[in-house]
Amino acid sequence: MCGIVGYLGKREALPVIIKGLKRLEYRGYDSAGVAMLNGNLEIVKKKGKVSDLEAEIGTKKLDATLGIGHTRWATHGEPNDKNAHPHSSADGKLAIIHNGIIENYSSIKKELELSGHVFKSDTDSEVLIHLIEEIKRQNQCSIDEAVRLALNEVVGAYAIVVLSKDDDRMMIAARKGSPLVIGIGEGEFFVASDATPIIEYTNNVTYLNDREMAVIKDGSLTVKNLENVTKTPFIQKLELDLEDIEKGGYPHFMLKEIFEQPKSVRDAMRGRLVSREHHLFMSGMDQYLNRFINADRLILIGCGTSWHAGLIGEYLFEELSRVPVEVEYASEFRYRNPVVREQDIVIAVSQSGETADTLAAIELAKSKGALIFGVCNVVGSSIARIADAGAYLHAGPEIGVASTKAFTSQVTILAMMAMYLGLKKGTISMSQYQELLLGLDSIPDKVTKILSKADEILTISKSFYQARNFLYLGRGFNFPVALEGALKLKEISYIHAEGYPAAEMKHGPIALIDEDMPVVFIATKDSSYEKVISNIQEVKARKGKVIAIVTEGDTEIKSMADFTFEIPSISDALVPLLAVVPLQLLSYHIAILRGCNVDQPRNLAKSVTVE
Repeated sequence: MCGIVGYLGKREALPVIIKGLKRLEYRGYDSAGVAMLNGNLEIVKKKGKVSDLEAEIGTKKLDATLGIGHTRWATHGEPNDKNAHPHSSADGKLAIIHNGIIENYSSIKKELELSGHVFKSDTDSEVLIHLIEEIKRQNQCSIDEAVRLALNEVVGAYAIVVLSKDDDRMMIAARKGSPLVIGIGEGEFFVASDATPIIEYTNNVTYLNDREMAVIKDGSLTVKNLENVTKTPFIQKLELDLEDIEKGGYPHFMLKEIFEQPKSVRDAMRGRLVSREHHLFMSGMDQYLNRFINADRLILIGCGTSWHAGLIGEYLFEELSRVPVEVEYASEFRYRNPVVREQDIVIAVSQSGETADTLAAIELAKSKGALIFGVCNVVGSSIARIADAGAYLHAGPEIGVASTKAFTSQVTILAMMAMYLGLKKGTISMSQYQELLLGLDSIPDKVTKILSKADEILTISKSFYQARNFLYLGRGFNFPVALEGALKLKEISYIHAEGYPAAEMKHGPIALIDEDMPVVFIATKDSSYEKVISNIQEVKARKGKVIAIVTEGDTEIKSMADFTFEIPSISDALVPLLAVVPLQLLSYHIAILRGCNVDQPRNLAKSVTVE
């Protein structure tokens, strides 16, 4: 949430910052702004997207080699010009950009108002820069010391960058609970919420840890914690190519990422699944294999799409490795005093590795002695660093706000984990194991086959893009797929949609069905096939419109449904990896037909770094 970018070096800063903001716009797009420092501190900000900011800047002379920029997802204060970042201090000498929430801003604001401070916005971020200013004045200290002291007084999450008019060769950055990466070039430095604005210029980066701050001054980088202890930054090379963050000829990132799934699923398996040897290598699990084998329970935690992947993981682990599994919303987990024991393993599922609710749930589980296993996509992310062990998705950057390829990569990792644990525990036979391995190895080719028929989904979409409600139904492994399909439609087309277990339809939702209600069935030939046919007949009897995802060659459901889309045959446990793809395409095409911005849906941001 919110995109931060800063530059200090020899280049003109504004083009670097604007380009960086465009690459970070998926993190928030309610407003945008820049602050440029070259003798004077010039701030320009505007409600709307980065393109609106560019129009506002127009022909203004903002020549500088030091500057910061921000694209906002609103928390405190509605999206408008005055609440846009950067914010300045009362004397106009300091500027800040901030991602996160200062929870005790109200009490700090009251104290500052008693000292004569007047605020121009409704944001907690402006309170923080005024606090820094006040501490600097009272203590007669340097700006970096004032930042350090101020951050010891605030409660909440933040990633900040601060500029001071008194020093046009210095930039101060700090983080707690929100990501911040520093790029190190030749005589230049970059600060950003993630690596996408940096990769064009350097692949040498360091990630700040919680409660650390960086002082970039006179061509050098100093990292210290909030106790004023100097740290040695760990410099690493980015495993990211510039082409990974470009659209590559596709009209939208979401469509590109849907079509990247044959590659992203294969990359999730690379180095882990060796089909010719009929074997898996899960090094992250091997470190704690006895803990996994003897675990009393697995607890899978996640939010949104990652929670749906966790639900599929529940089916996989219980089916293949016979271990009890609970799937928890990370946002609820820590607030209900959950029972967590040392014999439990918590598997945290997150694309970004920075999801605030998931991080908070991890901290709680870790304090109770549970083993933490992270399943995330971003190397160097907070979850990757906090977890005892884990597995990266290797899906590459996912820019579209609605997750697609990260979901199938998460399910792929969880499937491999469940198969591996089942083999080690002896809960599946070698023949079952090898059959699943071969099935998983075939997924990329089968997804490619599905994508070759994308025009069929466009045809279906044209019949339903004006619908006001959708119902998605599935059984067993396909119930979470129904939830994910409904979520995708809600996220990007703004059509109300609900996912249900198919058998639950008659316990309430059937009251909604009439000739205007499209009902999407995941109706592949599995152990509950006959039951799903009965559910379809119940919908048709009430004049509902049926869209069915079926197994290739199925003629029975085709004779009943209004529309069908065929997917290749695969083991029941692996059907979600195929069945979700046409549902992703359905939501995409419906959203396009409705004129929606699929990459930047309203009110949403990619990485939810506030609770």
